[in-house]
Amino acid sequence: MYERATAASGPVLPIWHLDAGRGLFVGPLTYNAPHAHSVPVYLAGVYDSFRIRIAGGAWHWCRSAVLPAGVCYELDIGGSPLAVLYLEPSEAGVGALLPLVRDGHEEAGVLVGQAGEIALIRELYEARDGAGHVGTALDSLLGYGKRRARRVLDPRISLAVASLSANASDGVPAAEAARKVGLSSSRFQHLFAEEIGVPFRRFRIWQRLRAAIGEVAAGSTFTAAAHAAGFSDQAHFAREFRRTFGAPASPSLRNVRRVTRTPSKQV
Repeated sequence: MYERATAASGPVLPIWHLDAGRGLFVGPLTYNAPHAHSVPVYLAGVYDSFRIRIAGGAWHWCRSAVLPAGVCYELDIGGSPLAVLYLEPSEAGVGALLPLVRDGHEEAGVLVGQAGEIALIRELYEARDGAGHVGTALDSLLGYGKRRARRVLDPRISLAVASLSANASDGVPAAEAARKVGLSSSRFQHLFAEEIGVPFRRFRIWQRLRAAIGEVAAGSTFTAAAHAAGFSDQAHFAREFRRTFGAPASPSLRNVRRVTRTPSKQV
C-alpha cells in the first residue's frame, strides 16, 4: 500500500487530460452506476483496490481493469482516487491496454487484476505540475502495448472516426457519414459497430462529450461548453454525461487542474 499524498499545500485536485488519441481522468470517485464507454478504458486505483461489477454480475475487488468498448459496468470506489484512461480508435485497440494490468484474469470479457501500472499515474496525481506531463507519461505507458497490439481499422471507418473526432459539434447523421465513405447507411452502421464496438450514434455522442469536457475543464461554464460541443443545452449534456459515466458531471469537472487539449486535424 502506498502512502497517500499529503494535503500540506492544499487539496490534490483531479486531472483531466485530453488529446487526439487519449483521455485521462485521475481523481476521487464514490459510486458510478451502470454505464458503458464508446472506447476501451483502463482503470487503476491510485492508492486502493476498488469494486467492479460487469453487466449486473457479481462484484469483484481489483486494483486495475481493462474494459472493451461497449461493456456495461458499475464501480464502487468509496471516495478514493481512481485513474481512468480512455483510448481512442485512432490511437490503438483494447489490446494496447492489456499489458497495464498485472496478476489479471478475465471476468465476463473484462481483464481484472490485483496490480497494475499505477506508480507513474500516482506520481502525476501527486505532483502539482503533473497535469503538464500527462502526454509524455501516456506515451511511456502505452508504448509497449501499442507495439504488441497493432490494429488497423477498416479505412472507411477510420475516415469516419477522424471526421467525428475533428468535428464533434457538427452532428453529422449516419447516412451522410456513410455517403462520404461510399457505403449504404445500413452497411456503414453495421461495419462501424463491428469495428469500433459501439453504434455510430453513441460514438458521436462520446466525441461531443470529449469536446464539452475539454471546454469545462479549461474554464468554460457548463452551458457554454454544452453549446460549443453541439448539445442542445446544459441539461442535454448532463443527461449524456451521466449515461456515459454513471455519475453527474459536477464532481469530476469542478476545480480540476489544467486540462491539455490537442485538437485533431480537420477532415
